[in-house]
Amino acid sequence: MDFSRGRLYRGPVPKERTDYVCQSCGYRSPRSYGRCPRCGEWSSFVEEFEGPRTPPRRPEAAELRVLGTLEERIPGRSRTGISELDRVLGGGFVPGSVVLLGGDPGIGKSTLLLQALANLSDRLRAVYVSGEESPGQLKLRAKRLGVDGKAVLVLPETCLENILSRLSESEASVAGVDSIQTVSSVDLESSAGSVGQLRECTARFVEFAKKSGCVVVLVGHVTKDGTLAGPRTLEHLVDTVLYFEGERGQPYRILRAVKNRYGSTNEVGVFEMTEKGLVGVSNASALFLAQRPVGVPGSVVVATVEGTRPILVEIQALVSASALGTPRRATLGLDPNRVAVLTALVEKKLGLQLAGHDIFVNVAGGVRIDEPASDLGVVAALVSSFLDRPVEASTVVLGEVGLAGEVRAIGDAEARIREAAALGFRRCVLPVASLEQLVRPPGIELRGVRTLQEAWECLF
Repeated sequence: MDFSRGRLYRGPVPKERTDYVCQSCGYRSPRSYGRCPRCGEWSSFVEEFEGPRTPPRRPEAAELRVLGTLEERIPGRSRTGISELDRVLGGGFVPGSVVLLGGDPGIGKSTLLLQALANLSDRLRAVYVSGEESPGQLKLRAKRLGVDGKAVLVLPETCLENILSRLSESEASVAGVDSIQTVSSVDLESSAGSVGQLRECTARFVEFAKKSGCVVVLVGHVTKDGTLAGPRTLEHLVDTVLYFEGERGQPYRILRAVKNRYGSTNEVGVFEMTEKGLVGVSNASALFLAQRPVGVPGSVVVATVEGTRPILVEIQALVSASALGTPRRATLGLDPNRVAVLTALVEKKLGLQLAGHDIFVNVAGGVRIDEPASDLGVVAALVSSFLDRPVEASTVVLGEVGLAGEVRAIGDAEARIREAAALGFRRCVLPVASLEQLVRPPGIELRGVRTLQEAWECLF
């Protein structure tokens, strides 16, 4: 037993001395802190060994080259056979790339990874590195999903060095690691999932992918606030960062790319969780509006754009008299601060007294809307519920609302209107500024408005 470091140490005494160094400010300490006492950064300490130092080997210097004379290389892609995943990736996996896939527990990350590897195994050597499930559990899940994994190699391993050795021996073309939080390196004393282990293991996987050309997909956990667990450095090391979003009680999932060195970050993929796993949804608008009630106050359809894809969703509002001193305000799928501003605009510009009412706003289907083009739809839903007068079922409402009560122009108005016309909607209320800049598609009436008062007259 060793008491020299102020704690009970069971095991061999290391030859090197271990210090903990803050990666933000360089503060060095014999112990680790959750928060750096110098700079205040959280989870920034990593282990550093000090032992006999050898003279560093200087690598061969690279040559200077002129940018205009460089050869253009378009990387080939391997399609996964899952259309929505290929859409988000930009056409498929790029050889030598590292993809970080994050999401809440039970959202479907492992299911998506297993389905993608099973599809790729027909023409590529695919390896599933399982650090959380045993091979028997993985087999049961594949059987339940109806996945033919006869060509998928399974590696139940959590040691980084062993994983890299097996991947090199098998000459894998694509490897999925589920999850990066369970992998640890023998070079570090800290446990799996610590800041130092996550940074070291991710860096080693990136180095392996670039040298071998193998595609590496890392499954990552998320924290309570929805961000990827671990240091922010992980997102800088990898080539692509994907987030899987959705409510566990809802069957729909949305896959977003927040970073993509080989494609656009504007695309999203829509999936439906079924008994046979995740199924891509090509017509998301029809799916989200399939159970929409007709002729009900507080229900309004808006057209939102996710990447280059317009999606029609339903905004529901419930305004009822409150018996409490402080009325309740609840929002699902929208920014609550934005809804609060729009509620104040309804009171100020339209003269409706909502101060003594409970207000609940929801985007049906578990979708989240972040763009301001849905502002006029939220206002219409609030007014419809307060007056108990439904908006016409064949009407789509679009527009951003300013603090002066003006209805401002929105982007991609023509694509939104085409999607609405394709689903049978016959009227669209939108800003006049957007109406003047588009080609009117046939089969749908366009009504331009400049202010909330004009929208009121048009809808009610």
